[in-house]
Amino acid sequence: MSARLAFHRADMGPALLNSVSEPLVAGPILFARGADADRARMDALMVTRIGAPAPILVPDGGGDPAVAVLVRRFFGHEVWLAPLELPVGPASGYRLGAEHFSVATDFTGDLAIAFVSCNGQENGDEDRTHEDRDVMWRRLAEEHVRRPFVLLLQGGDQLYADEAVQSHPDVARWGELPLAERPGVAWTEEMAQAVSAYFFRRYLAAMQQAAMRHLGARVPTLMIWDDHDIFDGWGSHPPELQESAVAQGIFRCAGEMFVLFQLGAAPERLPSTCLDASGRSFTQGALFPGLSVVLPDLRSERRPDRVMGDAGWAAFEAALRQAPEGARCLVVSSVPALGPRLSLLEALLDFYPGQQRYEDDLRDQWQSRAHRDEWARFLQALEREQVERGAPVTVLSGEIHLATRGEMRLRDGSVMHQLVASGITHPKPPAILGIGLGALSRLGHSPLPGRPIRIRALPGRRPIYTADRNYLVMERRAGTWTTQWELEESGRTAPLSV
Repeated sequence: MSARLAFHRADMGPALLNSVSEPLVAGPILFARGADADRARMDALMVTRIGAPAPILVPDGGGDPAVAVLVRRFFGHEVWLAPLELPVGPASGYRLGAEHFSVATDFTGDLAIAFVSCNGQENGDEDRTHEDRDVMWRRLAEEHVRRPFVLLLQGGDQLYADEAVQSHPDVARWGELPLAERPGVAWTEEMAQAVSAYFFRRYLAAMQQAAMRHLGARVPTLMIWDDHDIFDGWGSHPPELQESAVAQGIFRCAGEMFVLFQLGAAPERLPSTCLDASGRSFTQGALFPGLSVVLPDLRSERRPDRVMGDAGWAAFEAALRQAPEGARCLVVSSVPALGPRLSLLEALLDFYPGQQRYEDDLRDQWQSRAHRDEWARFLQALEREQVERGAPVTVLSGEIHLATRGEMRLRDGSVMHQLVASGITHPKPPAILGIGLGALSRLGHSPLPGRPIRIRALPGRRPIYTADRNYLVMERRAGTWTTQWELEESGRTAPLSV
């Protein structure tokens, strides 16, 4: 049976989802914690019905079994975490029940890394058939069967939770009120239960999706959230909405579920990859041989006039500093760090009072007028990493539902690359969006004087922005890094050296 046929069959019904171990409802999902030349460290997350025995993972190589620890019990389920260390080698893995899972653990030589973002759509995501919705997930899982990935990086909007506002009648009514009236609505325990149940159900469904489940059990992942993991535009709305009791309540529910299902941790004990012990920022940094991955949290502290607060900036800069000099640095910026002059659009919309509904989308971007100083600070930090510490920086981003790439010429003449892959399941946007952004990108931009940004077409493509569902693959072969986009309709791009 081919890999493609197997994944289609797995979508036929929930009875096939528990083939690993009957008490399991979802999982295991592996969360990367770093690696060295000998061991790869990760945590495995699993969900069972209440009363099921603790899952036990048996690593290859004679290591001690990892007995899962219960971290949450709610909605008739229990959430478990198990720390797992696997030996580095060509054929590593672990056993859970009767099934063995192979895991690629060798970061010292040739390797492949996958990047995805935007796993859903704003409305009606649950109503879509998996046959169409998960085409690119199946393609990614099939690629892993042919050539395993050592990491799966997920760059934001892993969950489209915008309809959380419909999960309770009082929350729905709050969502329909004029801005001035929203601060007057109290957050209740009934609302909290309903919103939390919504998030839990959505995460459970995502973990059970067949191709994602196949990958999650075999490829350690690192994720960072973006606005739709909370609700559309989080952090870019006016204070009357953003600071209201209901909005803050939704944020707390979203945050608890994010820590569980995207960080693979208990909310009261963040993983070692999180560099802010206070929990105000979920910025992460993970180290592997010859490679560091930095995932700044651009949502937890976001306000209309800022992207990150003091905790976020401190954690981001610490994550850069902890990376060994000369190691490749992958920075997952949920919104693109290199992009066109969107501030021109903001200025234009100031003349059209009826267009305010687009302002939060523009305010979300690094290029917004409100974030200009922070954007320059962010780019300067990346430039220091590449120029002064000899660590080539590649920025990976999603969010815009298009595929593109950017280049920034740094002060020493080297080039920093921005790779945008979005989305893995989000429907492709109208062609006019890519055309409009392409026109803006031709104006050029230099937020740091003398370091021009250029937005480029994908290899072999003419439009600067490609409207196609997609994912990204980075490969290191004999020390040389290349990247390719897998596009739903037009297939694989030629390799691009980065």
